[in-house]
Amino acid sequence: MAVMSTYTRRRLSDAPFLAAATGATPARRPVWFMRQAGRSLPEYREVRAGIGMLESCFDPELVCEITMQPIRRHGVDAAILFSDIVVPLKAAGIDLDIVAGVGPVVTTPVRTAADIQALPRLRPEEVGAVTDGVRLLVEELGQTPLIGFAGAPFTLASYLVEGGPSKNHERTKAMMHGDPTAWHALLGVLTDITIVFLRAQLEAGVDAVQLFDSWAGALSLADYRRYVLPHSERVFAELAEAGVPRIHFGVGTGELLGAMGEAGADVVGVDWRLPLTEAVRRVGPGKALQGNLDPAVLFAGWPVVEAEARRIADEADSALAMGAAGHIFNLGHGVLPETDPGVLTALVELVHEL
Repeated sequence: MAVMSTYTRRRLSDAPFLAAATGATPARRPVWFMRQAGRSLPEYREVRAGIGMLESCFDPELVCEITMQPIRRHGVDAAILFSDIVVPLKAAGIDLDIVAGVGPVVTTPVRTAADIQALPRLRPEEVGAVTDGVRLLVEELGQTPLIGFAGAPFTLASYLVEGGPSKNHERTKAMMHGDPTAWHALLGVLTDITIVFLRAQLEAGVDAVQLFDSWAGALSLADYRRYVLPHSERVFAELAEAGVPRIHFGVGTGELLGAMGEAGADVVGVDWRLPLTEAVRRVGPGKALQGNLDPAVLFAGWPVVEAEARRIADEADSALAMGAAGHIFNLGHGVLPETDPGVLTALVELVHEL
């Protein structure tokens, strides 16, 4: 049977990450880390000194270098493009910045139908710096797959409506419930932007894509199905023809996993709150799972890290027996900035033995 991974641009049919993502048997258990490209690495802090986050994301050489750093240091099985979920919004012309210690801040929040009507659309050439970075990486990475990514429409909407990060998403939910017509119009625009951004990355050569719905965990299952799922479904459907693995991930989304699996991804990311054996019950058979070591455990000392990694590998093997198509070891969310890089390197070596 042909494996999907043989159809990726670089013919990386032996890559363990792609094998696990597509239901084939990997040569070893693959591992990569969300937010592996930076933050905890001294070489990342050095190369980014004095350069703003968004400025870094639009510098192809810097994108390439930062994406490569964890590959060189940790020997992980996939690279994730160094970027940010608000990059396509910035590229389209929305006035926003990433403020240190705060996150993305939008100058003029989107609150009315007129605001939504005025939103710009994204043209592929506006993310040319990103796609140039992808092309550099494809040359540099050899046999290591490259994961492209984007923020999901709901998470992008929450930043635009709130004006920045939000604890309770009250303005977002007020629009969602109070003006469903405006809400779906907004998510329609953001879905279009997300598709253009991911297609540009695919055409430049990424081997897989991940859709981050970082804030979807703030929703009930009923609200997710009504107000979010149709838009995420459209993203995955529009990317199907590329024939690469599609990953879906959110934080605190245990109650939504079944619906997130329905959105159309091949791999469903699981945060640390839910065992992989329960995740496969919710997602159903036939999809690979990704996760799900608690990032905070990396601070607890090596014996604890090793025990937890072995537990997750055992749970993953049970999930495979229950019908999961594959397992990709990862954290249940991103690498925390103060994490010891040596622990991550040792964790990769351990996972490869399990």
